[in-house]
Amino acid sequence: MGLLDRLSGLLGLKKKEVHVLCLGLDNSGKTTIINKLKPSNAQSQDIVPTIGFNIEKFKSSSLSFTVFDMSGQGRYRNLWEHYYKEGQAIIFVIDSSDRLRMVVAKEELDTLLNHPDIKHRRIPILFFANKMDLRDAVTSVKVSQLLCLENIKDKPWHICASDAIKGEGLQEGVDWLQDQIQSVKT
Repeated sequence: MGLLDRLSGLLGLKKKEVHVLCLGLDNSGKTTIINKLKPSNAQSQDIVPTIGFNIEKFKSSSLSFTVFDMSGQGRYRNLWEHYYKEGQAIIFVIDSSDRLRMVVAKEELDTLLNHPDIKHRRIPILFFANKMDLRDAVTSVKVSQLLCLENIKDKPWHICASDAIKGEGLQEGVDWLQDQIQSVKT
């Protein structure tokens, strides 16, 4: 396959590989979203809380994504920053039904945005306002307001309402992320 890989790369047929960080508080649906984006034959049937991080891969029409699915538990969040330099895009997942922890999610987002390895980079950030199927879920517009996303002026960002279990809203987000990554001159 080495020769075929090189030939497809020379012909421009090989998909560009992109490193994406998937961040958010624990139990927001990060692993479920990443699992749902993988081909159906590669999806896991049992989703368990992530300890540390997992590395997952999936492809879109023109990109090959390597996703660092980072644990959102409080004791592991300090590990996120060790992966910022390598990240070319960020997926930030919010449990839109958990109003109490929305403040914590905003604090973690602010810490991320102010980190030296992120602050001065024009890195695209895709927000998934997840768990829209739950009765207490607030709209993606309300999530955007609670997180003060309108204050992010130096990075392209987009928010999608999603239901990770059904896969709703995920493709819209990946399409946006793919467009943002491809528009960056490499």
